[in-house]
Amino acid sequence: MLTRRGSYAETYAGFEWAIPEFYNIGRDVCDKWAERDPERLAILQVTPEGVQQVFSFKDLQHASNRLANLLSGQGLADAFVGVLLPQCFETAVAHVAVSKMGGVSIPLFTQFGTDALFHRLSDSGAKVVITNAEGAGKIAAVRHHVPTLEQIYSIDGPTALGVQDFHTAIASESVDFSCKNTRAEEPTLLIYTSGTTGAPKGALHAHRVLLGHLPGVEMSHNFFPQPGDRIWTPADWAWIGGLLDVLLPALHHGVPIVAHRFAKFTGAGAVALMQQAGVRNAFLPPTALKMMKAEHGEVQVPMRSVASGGETLGAELLSWGDRTFGTTINEFYGQTECNMIVSSCVDLDPAEPGVMGYPVPGHRVAIVDNDGVPLPQGMEGDIAVQSPNPVMFLEYLNRPDATKAKFRGDWMLTGDRGVEMLSGRIKFVGRDDDVISSAGYRIGPAEIEDCLLQHPAVAIAGVVGRPDAERGSVVVAFVVLADGYVSDAVLVDALKAHVRARLAPYETPRDIVFVDEMPLTTTGKIIRRVLRDWVT
Repeated sequence: MLTRRGSYAETYAGFEWAIPEFYNIGRDVCDKWAERDPERLAILQVTPEGVQQVFSFKDLQHASNRLANLLSGQGLADAFVGVLLPQCFETAVAHVAVSKMGGVSIPLFTQFGTDALFHRLSDSGAKVVITNAEGAGKIAAVRHHVPTLEQIYSIDGPTALGVQDFHTAIASESVDFSCKNTRAEEPTLLIYTSGTTGAPKGALHAHRVLLGHLPGVEMSHNFFPQPGDRIWTPADWAWIGGLLDVLLPALHHGVPIVAHRFAKFTGAGAVALMQQAGVRNAFLPPTALKMMKAEHGEVQVPMRSVASGGETLGAELLSWGDRTFGTTINEFYGQTECNMIVSSCVDLDPAEPGVMGYPVPGHRVAIVDNDGVPLPQGMEGDIAVQSPNPVMFLEYLNRPDATKAKFRGDWMLTGDRGVEMLSGRIKFVGRDDDVISSAGYRIGPAEIEDCLLQHPAVAIAGVVGRPDAERGSVVVAFVVLADGYVSDAVLVDALKAHVRARLAPYETPRDIVFVDEMPLTTTGKIIRRVLRDWVT
């Protein structure tokens, strides 16, 4: 646990990792507390109607043990298990159960379309999916193309052929289960990246990844936990920001987490939920903060800590946060492969607008040159993290070449450019690849381009981000039409619907621009730099 030792420099210097040889996330975040304090509140679930449902650590232990017994009894103890659910109690149950039995869980976003789901399930060789009625319908459309998939369980009942009721299936199983004594280095989570130069890659993480996250979570929430803490985020638990920045660290510390799924996020809804559920700590992506500011202005929502990540916050938004929350918003930084490695902390130092923060204790973060040599302060280069590091991924599943390319010597490259300031803080300068950061989502253009090319009207497609005041960036697609097609509003709507149905709403182009020629290199690659010039 991170301990404050006066200044940031003293806190950083005084930190030491304590990663045991044997460690299991499921036991740590569930059984540990169920044995000490079984009735302790683990999850406060708020329904869309505002009804509060409480789940204790004993509830979490019994449900996860039943599921672990069910899957282990079917010979699936070491299986890859997809979890296609929104923020809800069963999502936590699924991840904890899979961890306990020694399997690998795959967080899947509920807004994914059939193509996005097919890629992740087939690439991982998933054998089980735990979902709801909506997700079961999507999985039914692709399951015959995923030969490894053996079982589909829905928390809403047997909604389609071959889908079993989750609660009925686990009801007869024992509430006792012997958690596998896993090594900290054994894999337990497969989280897919946004995909920049091709299909999204599966970043495989070990059990130690939770321990690696803790210093960053604790720092970004002003030495979390403190008595009375209760945490929430609108970020879906399918993303690393929701799962490993909020859900699992909260359970590790025995802090209640609020679960709620918005049909559509609004600033007013977020304020109401935080006040109703007694939230004292929140991870709020920049877009959520901007929406709250736009809808509520000077509303008062007293908080002990607020953290944000995904893009740099400006002085105006930080000032609004001070007035609204009664505390300064702490910015943090990381990515799927190596998360929560940089953070600010108002309890250590005042915020520096436009600058992300300090390297989190336990992580060596530097700006390196093309040879992987750390650069002096003030010089721009690649933001990199030194390995070995407990929060760092093991590998890209089935992609050894991509894994190797992620490193320059013992430095893992984040794909971002930055500068180390004289204060020692890290300033984000920009991407050195084509990832689009929109409303907290990291979006790879290649997957959208491939999806558009599946439409008969599209001959060539190029996708970039356009700066947007509220979302950071929005997706814009440039399209060269196939012969016989005419550019009109009907075709624009059809192409947007094509992407929305197959990928996800947040990947759907905000605008589609028809062009006669696509800027290409001599080898036929799209020059996205030119496309970005066209939209800015």
